[in-house]
Amino acid sequence: MASVAQAAAVVRQTEGFAPGADGKYTISAPGIKAQFIPYGATLTNLFVRDKNGDDIDVVLGYDDIDYYPVDPGHPVYNAIPGRYANRIGNGKYSIDGVEYTTQKNDGDNTLHSGTNNWSFRFWEVTALSEDSITFSILDKSNSSQGFFGDVKSSVTYSVTDSTWKIKITADSLDQKTPILLTQHTYFNLDAYRNPATSLIWDHTLHLPYSSRYLEADQGALPTGKILTAAPGSINDFASSANLKFGHSRDDPKFQGNCGANGACEGYNGYWLIEDAPEDAVVLTLASEFSGVKAELRTDQPGVVIYSCSWMDGSADVKKSTQGLGEKNNKVVKSSCVAIEAQDYPDGINKPEWGRLEKQIFGPGERYVQETSWTFGLV
Repeated sequence: MASVAQAAAVVRQTEGFAPGADGKYTISAPGIKAQFIPYGATLTNLFVRDKNGDDIDVVLGYDDIDYYPVDPGHPVYNAIPGRYANRIGNGKYSIDGVEYTTQKNDGDNTLHSGTNNWSFRFWEVTALSEDSITFSILDKSNSSQGFFGDVKSSVTYSVTDSTWKIKITADSLDQKTPILLTQHTYFNLDAYRNPATSLIWDHTLHLPYSSRYLEADQGALPTGKILTAAPGSINDFASSANLKFGHSRDDPKFQGNCGANGACEGYNGYWLIEDAPEDAVVLTLASEFSGVKAELRTDQPGVVIYSCSWMDGSADVKKSTQGLGEKNNKVVKSSCVAIEAQDYPDGINKPEWGRLEKQIFGPGERYVQETSWTFGLV
């Protein structure tokens, strides 16, 4: 939990790069405006043009930026969790024969490196222009339980011609350590303004290079098996560009498809991106209601899709930019989707996948991710 002293410290660190009167850092380009805060290197608002020519805010978050550090639910709204995103099985991993124990904050597993991961911390603003901002962090050894060695990381967000670009780097400074990062972005492309529904299932989702996915157990931890989704099956988003995200809602297996002994509805898993041409669009999320489509490009080998099954309706949408007044004003179950480009979850414990060289970094070795979202009309 962030303290008043931490908040004051971040003001001192970034006083050369002052936020706006609303406390946010704003960057913009034709067709797009993005706003950020140092806490978690978080994107708070993302405005793009809908089919009516209106600018709509298509990501989740809070109107009150002071709530991000104190939110007990901490859904990692559009932040950078680290140094190892997603799950580590049984809260342990090994490097060169040495076993390390991490905080179990998700049942028997570690999620996003525990409860002091980078999405809980204030980053420093180290560069700012009209269309770009850079946040940086120094993660000292064992600041998150079981992650030893210092790591220095930066994320640069930039915008150009309806495109949001994300470049993340991380340097291991003094010893081998796991590094796996992502921008944990939550979308509702209707900005909760569709009077028919606030749910995400009428969006379409297409992953043309992702017929395979990782099997997961009831705790959403990969088992090690790689499965292929048959056309039209629950986990198929490759066979057609027009598949509704909720195309399998009537399938009895849909409730419980993401585990938790039947309690997790929809999706919370990892799809492999395979044989994609360079700079190809590897995922398209679109809404007929708003007319907005979002196209993902990334150098990562796969993407996590989470359909917000654990949202319980207690959190408000950003009422200043989203919802319909008294209608669609809560973040309810299955009303959003988090899309996270990243390497294979728990790859440090699955040597059969061959991901160790992409997830363990020693002194002088740099982790790099480049991802972008381009917004247009369907």
